[in-house]
Amino acid sequence: MDKYTAQAETIEEATQKALKKLGIVKKEASIEIIDPGRKGIFKIGKKDAVVMVTKMATNNNVKEIFQETSIKEETFNPESDSIQVETVQEKAPTLLEVNHLETDPLSTVSSMERNDEQAIKMVADYLQDITQKMGISSTVAVEVTKDQVVFQFETEKAGLIIGKHGKVLNALQSLAQVLLHRHAKTKFVAIVNVGDYRERRENALRELAERTALKVRRTKQPVFLEPMPASERKQIHFYLSKDDSVITHSEGNEPHRYLVVESK
Repeated sequence: MDKYTAQAETIEEATQKALKKLGIVKKEASIEIIDPGRKGIFKIGKKDAVVMVTKMATNNNVKEIFQETSIKEETFNPESDSIQVETVQEKAPTLLEVNHLETDPLSTVSSMERNDEQAIKMVADYLQDITQKMGISSTVAVEVTKDQVVFQFETEKAGLIIGKHGKVLNALQSLAQVLLHRHAKTKFVAIVNVGDYRERRENALRELAERTALKVRRTKQPVFLEPMPASERKQIHFYLSKDDSVITHSEGNEPHRYLVVESK
């Protein structure tokens, strides 16, 4: 059983009931509040809280991400939940070779050997090599600012590089970040993009933040968002830091860390 809906007097009691049924702890779960319930007056109008708890996968390593049985491309739809999923009719690639390259760019170099220009080129080449092993023809353009490096993929198979819910693209970005930190002198922030995915995702996160804040203000109950990468959590933290009616914090462990938005 991967999902369970529980009902109890309070959200916390319902959550604990579902966690016990699934045999997991809170950090291993995605929690959705179906109904916050009502206390009522002298038990008149009282209504139990209802939550749905979903067990999250515990082994989301990079190899598994690249070995999805199907790959889906995320597209932006402003009329619905911002991010919709369209199936790409291709088999997912296998990346067993990724960790078996002739050289090991993940190895740490001394500070004396670090060079920004060489490190950036090495990361671009490494990203392109990975996509080639995935059977995807692509090129990687590089844009460098003071503290950020954007690696921009150009390909006709953007959906395969993005992956389901952006998992492949985020995995590539994590690899790029590790490589830059280990080989470049400057502590750059690595951004890996394909097409305008990051821009569309940023708009979707802004809309998600606004809808979540509105829901919290209306219900006075906390909202638990789905797990997302640290960079995306920071974006929502930033958007909602300007809203005096709500506060945000993160819970759980990577890669299942998620945001909680609640009323002040």
